[in-house]
Amino acid sequence: MPEEKRFAVLIDAENVSEKYIKFILDEISNDGVATIKRIYGDWTKPALGTWKNILLNNSITPIQQYSYTTGKNSTDSAMIIDAIDILYAGNTEGFCIVSSDSDFTRLASRLRESGMFVVGMGEKKTPTPFIAACDKFKYLEVLAQDALPQAAQSSPGQSNSEIDYTSLDAVKNTILTIVQETSDDDGWASLGDVGNILTKRYPDFDVRNYGFKKLTPFVNSLNIFEIRSVSGRDGHVRLMYVKEKL
Repeated sequence: MPEEKRFAVLIDAENVSEKYIKFILDEISNDGVATIKRIYGDWTKPALGTWKNILLNNSITPIQQYSYTTGKNSTDSAMIIDAIDILYAGNTEGFCIVSSDSDFTRLASRLRESGMFVVGMGEKKTPTPFIAACDKFKYLEVLAQDALPQAAQSSPGQSNSEIDYTSLDAVKNTILTIVQETSDDDGWASLGDVGNILTKRYPDFDVRNYGFKKLTPFVNSLNIFEIRSVSGRDGHVRLMYVKEKL
């Protein structure tokens, strides 16, 4: 069994609400283990006073950064310097940058250039350049919605219209192209491979954006594909395949 990726989770406290912390940590656990958890802000500000118990309960280290000059965001600089220090320490394979600020676009690109796997998380206001600079990007509103009781969630196929994510038509056409490019002689392509390639082309792709929990029902809802499952050698693990309907 391959070892889990070690992640450094760096959070911009002045750009993210404390209500999202549990969702952030739960989500990154799907990709690996958060060995470094730091959050940056001017903790002398009364507005950040509500963070205390949340940081203690989730073992997140607060990094104090004073606002030296009005209008200048020194928190961004502190996060960037720390990220580069962590990169050169060589103790992680990935970074999770939590912010809705485009100032971290170059940082995400630099980390990827050094072979790091970069996950971005931010609110719907996050600029496109930062999203594109990450390997994957998750909308915090969608993560929060996904954690609600089933009765309070959107129905399958009902997307969150407030978020400017990749359009359903664009995703649909891209899936069709990927299937055509990766299929065997009979037209079947691995659904897992399709999902991985789709995320590389659209870092913000997440089936939860469109009201689904899993990739298979999402692809099935597009009504232009056939899906089949094949049992693995142990008789339990199912391999999913997708093919364009004729």
